Amino acid sequence: MSECTHDCSTCSSNCASREKPQSLQIPANELSEVKHVIGVVSGKGGVGKSLVTSMLAVLLQREGYKVGILDADITGPSIPKAFGLHNVEVYGDDNGMIPPSSKTGIDMMSVNLLLGNDETKPVIWRGAMIAGTVQQFWKDTIWNVDVLLVDCPPGTGDVPLTVFQSLPLDGVVIVSSPQDLVSMIVSKAANMANMMNVPVLGLVENMSYVKCPDCGKEIKVFGESHIEEVAEKFGYDLLARIPMDSKLSALVDRGMIELMENDYLDRAAAAVIEKLNLTPNA
Repeated sequence: MSECTHDCSTCSSNCASREKPQSLQIPANELSEVKHVIGVVSGKGGVGKSLVTSMLAVLLQREGYKVGILDADITGPSIPKAFGLHNVEVYGDDNGMIPPSSKTGIDMMSVNLLLGNDETKPVIWRGAMIAGTVQQFWKDTIWNVDVLLVDCPPGTGDVPLTVFQSLPLDGVVIVSSPQDLVSMIVSKAANMANMMNVPVLGLVENMSYVKCPDCGKEIKVFGESHIEEVAEKFGYDLLARIPMDSKLSALVDRGMIELMENDYLDRAAAAVIEKLNLTPNA
C-alpha cells in the first residue's frame, strides 16, 4: 500500500501510516519464567562487557536472586570460560534446551557450550545466522530466572539490534573505558538505547586505573578519565569504576569468577535492584 499524501489527523481514513508498528519481540519459551531482562552493551569491543556481565551475575546471585546469562556475543563468546564451564553437554527435548548451571547455580547459554570439545573453533557465520542464534537462545531455552543478563556483542549492528528488538529488555548497562573515545563510544550505545526506547540503568567504566601494590596510589594507565562528564552529559548514573586487577583477571582465566572478593560493582548491583524493583522468587 502506498503512503498517504495528506495529514491523517484531519480525516477518518484508515491510512496505513496511522497504524501502530508491530512489536518485533519474540515470545519466550512456553516453559520459561523470566522476571527481568538486562542488557550489557558497549559502543565498541574490548571494554569488558563480559567481565561486567559475569560480575553482576555473581553479585545478584549472592543477593538471593536466580540469575541467568544469555551470551549473545556469538563470535566472541567468553562467559562459559569465566565460570569454568567446559565440555558441558546441553540437554533438551521438544520443549526446549536446559541451560547448564555454574557451581553457584547461575544458568547460562552460549555458543561455546555447543561447540563440543573445541572451544577455539571459530564461528564463521553471516549476520542473519548469528542473529537467529541469539533469538533461539531466547525462545528455545527454558529460562526460569529472576534476572536474565544479556552479554551483547559490541557496536550497533545486526546482532545488537536483534537483542534490542527481539528481547523484552527492562534496561541496559553501558560499559566503557577511559580512553578519549569514551564519549563517542557511550554516545553510540546511548543513542541506540534511546531509539529503541530502552532505559539506560547507568554507566560502568572498566580499566579505570591500576592500584600500586606498594603505596596504593591509583595510576591512570589510559590517562585521565572523562566518564563523569559523559555521565552528566547524558544524565546517567556512574555505577562503577573497575580497576585493572590481576587477581580478578586470574580468577576469570581459571574459570573461578564466582570466588571474586571485591566491591567494584556493589553499587551497580544495588542500583539495578533498586531501579528495577527486583524481587527474588519465593
